Amino acid sequence: MSGRFIAVVGPSGVGKDSVMEKLAEARPELFLVRRAITRPVDAGGEEFDGVSESAFLRLEAQGAFALSWAAHGLRYGIPIAVEMALSEGRDVLANLSRGVLPQAKRRFERIEVLALTADPVVLAARLRQRGRETEEEISARLSRAEHALPGQILATEIDNSGPLAQTVALALAALYPESVAR
Repeated sequence: MSGRFIAVVGPSGVGKDSVMEKLAEARPELFLVRRAITRPVDAGGEEFDGVSESAFLRLEAQGAFALSWAAHGLRYGIPIAVEMALSEGRDVLANLSRGVLPQAKRRFERIEVLALTADPVVLAARLRQRGRETEEEISARLSRAEHALPGQILATEIDNSGPLAQTVALALAALYPESVAR
């Protein structure tokens, strides 16, 4: 049986990467996706492969990505290597844009979505703390935070306003209910 493509979605600053790292620590068998992004590697945040716009477009044309999209003036790609991990029966964990979920649903046999949310005050504080955006950009990101998932996409919604350990426990229980002590 093929593994599950687990998409972690939510607004900027919600803590997707932190939650994903802790999930991978708790479940080492998870294949944690390293995205290609047209952003300088020293920009901070998640571990990613920084590529130029021209290199990204060349890789995309060569079929190097299972999924790719543009958002916030950048391009993002999920490497084709996820398909090998899925075919081996491994679950794949990827930070995904909400807008690319329909494409992921068509591409992968088994998909689950974790939709992380957080209080707007918490989101704003996290965005300021990471120091990558201006106040105007932060305001724009916050205005998009409430966007709904595309139609026909079912998701497990988890609030990440509180302690990270609590969010991770809820995510693990949603993804692996059989391992939750009864």
